Amino acid sequence: MKTHDGVPQLVTEPQTMNTLEPRSSIHDLEVLAAARLLESSVEHGLSADEVVLRQRKFGPNRMVSRRGTPGWRRFLKQFTEPLIYVLIGAAAITAGIGEHVDAGIIFSVVLINAIIGFVQESKAEGALEALISMVTTETTVRRGGERQRVPSTELVPGDVVMLEAGDRVPADLRLFQVKGLRVDESALTGESLPAAKQAGAVARDAVLGDRKSIAFAGTLVTAGRGEGLVWAIGDKTESARIAWLIAEATELSTPLTRKIAEFSRLVLWVILVMGVATFGIGVARGKDMVEMFMAAVTLAVGVVPEGLPAAVTESEHQFMATLHQGGRGFMRGI
Repeated sequence: MKTHDGVPQLVTEPQTMNTLEPRSSIHDLEVLAAARLLESSVEHGLSADEVVLRQRKFGPNRMVSRRGTPGWRRFLKQFTEPLIYVLIGAAAITAGIGEHVDAGIIFSVVLINAIIGFVQESKAEGALEALISMVTTETTVRRGGERQRVPSTELVPGDVVMLEAGDRVPADLRLFQVKGLRVDESALTGESLPAAKQAGAVARDAVLGDRKSIAFAGTLVTAGRGEGLVWAIGDKTESARIAWLIAEATELSTPLTRKIAEFSRLVLWVILVMGVATFGIGVARGKDMVEMFMAAVTLAVGVVPEGLPAAVTESEHQFMATLHQGGRGFMRGI
């Protein structure tokens, strides 16, 4: 590996458009090697005929939204919290001994909590859809040596894209010319400050945040100018990969959710101990068993923080909304 001004110059294997799939990125390729791989020209871009052929081959530059969790399953999920089990059990037993009014009140609390949680989770999924669609915009390209303004959905691998401050990066680009270019990548990397970009290649094993020769789809140019070759479009971009990973996640385990789960188990045990103690002490003192049971149930219902699951769901919704708005530092925070 050679170096020039401190930037790695990597020797690469000969590849063309027909061998794009084996590579996960081209941040480690020098500009000429990247252009050769993409069968394009940094000076002139692609010809009109070549663009048409590649649009037929690769399809539109659009992320396909995966089918989310069915609504009925998201609704039933609201009843799977340990604390909700306590309320449901208390309501069932209360109804069993003929206290239908009290049972109805408890069931109403559970149902209202489930509806609130369902609505907030639906908003979170809506924010995820917004995250997927935020790369759709107008962009400036050079095709056949001429500057053009085209919809980002029409981009193809090998297109030359020109960026300036305020632009949303329309696809994953291998930059070949930069002038003070800085890009806000907080939604992808969690970095609070815009990342400075470069045209030189970086090491192949560089992590996402260190791939300074790549401008990622969906990120925002905050300063400077730059030009780059389209490397990945649509579902092949890093933004799409992350969005799909979030959509596929069966359960997101974070420090917050783990602490909430631990707290729920602790409260559950406290409620059980207090309920049993209240019932046992009352019966031991000669109180009516049904009366003491209702007292224990009232105590349990009063202690249960039934709004906790909804509050957690609301925080998740706020997180997804912040991601869509380019929130700073949130990825690192969780």
